[in-house]
Parts: sequence; structure tokens; C-alpha cells
Amino acid sequence: MAKGLIRLSYRKIIDASSQKIWDKYVFDDTYMEFFMQAQFYNQQNKYTTFQELLDNVPNADKLHYLTSTAAVGYIRQLNKIIPDIANNAGKLCLPFTQFTFEIIQSHVQNKDAHRIAISFYSEPLTWIDTIGNLLVIAYGDQREGLRTGQEVQTDMIALQPYLSISSFQYGSSLSQ
Repeated sequence: MAKGLIRLSYRKIIDASSQKIWDKYVFDDTYMEFFMQAQFYNQQNKYTTFQELLDNVPNADKLHYLTSTAAVGYIRQLNKIIPDIANNAGKLCLPFTQFTFEIIQSHVQNKDAHRIAISFYSEPLTWIDTIGNLLVIAYGDQREGLRTGQEVQTDMIALQPYLSISSFQYGSSLSQ
């Protein structure tokens, strides 16, 4: 019987050490957008870091959103599949419906200090079991099918750093 309905979240960190080509494009373009947008909040050139802007300039927290605009086109290229999270067969498989963007740190004079996070949130998944470090899931809400003994297509996804269960709905409401 299913443990419940879950959503997974994956927090992808991108910085100067990122090696994948997609990550490098997102890094370069979000840094350039941060650099340009930060000039509006830092017209006297008093501050050099994102944190200094947050601490001293009203509304500088808008830089998260303003900088995210440079990443949106790249996120669309993912075709609603979370990057880096593969099933046990090595295939990217986890659909997402939402994402959030965050500047972790940045510096207007040092591109290498730029570091961002994109958090992806999956569509609802039926959590059937955990075997070792593998989540056994079915896509969508399959609790009724499991309860009535129907065959349900499953997948196995390894637990790994930055992958979390972001929400949980207990499955007993459909149990006998």
C-alpha cells in the first residue's frame, strides 16, 4: 500500500565551478543580469556584494526576481523535466511544475563569487515504498489504483544530496 502522495524538490546550485554546459550558460547570463540590475540599486558604487546590497538598500531583495529573468529561457529548455535527477535506469524522468530562483551570493566586481540556486518542485507522485536509498514512486495520484489492486507503472529514484520531499499527504484516506 502507498505511503502517501508527495512532491519532491531539487535544489540545483550553480556557480563558477559548474561543469555542465547548461549550468555554464545559466551562470554567465544570470551573472550579467545581476551585474546590470545591481547598478540601479548601487548608483553610488558603495557596495560590492549582493549581501551588502540586501543589508543597505531598500528593495534590493527584488534582485532575486530580476536576475531570474535571465534563467527563464534556459529553464524552458528543460521541457518540464528536473535536471540531474535520473531514475534507476539513468533516464531523466522527474517532471516539475514550479521553480524558485535564489541568489546565494554575488559580487559586482568578481564573477567567480556569483552563486545561485534553482529549486525545482515535482508534480504529485505516489510514494509506494523506499528500498535502500531508492524511492519507489508512481507518477500522479495512483493511490486508488493501488488500493483496488490495479497494475501501476512505477519508477525508482535514488535519494541524493539536494533532493527532498517537499510535501506529503498521508495515504491512509484511501486504504481499506
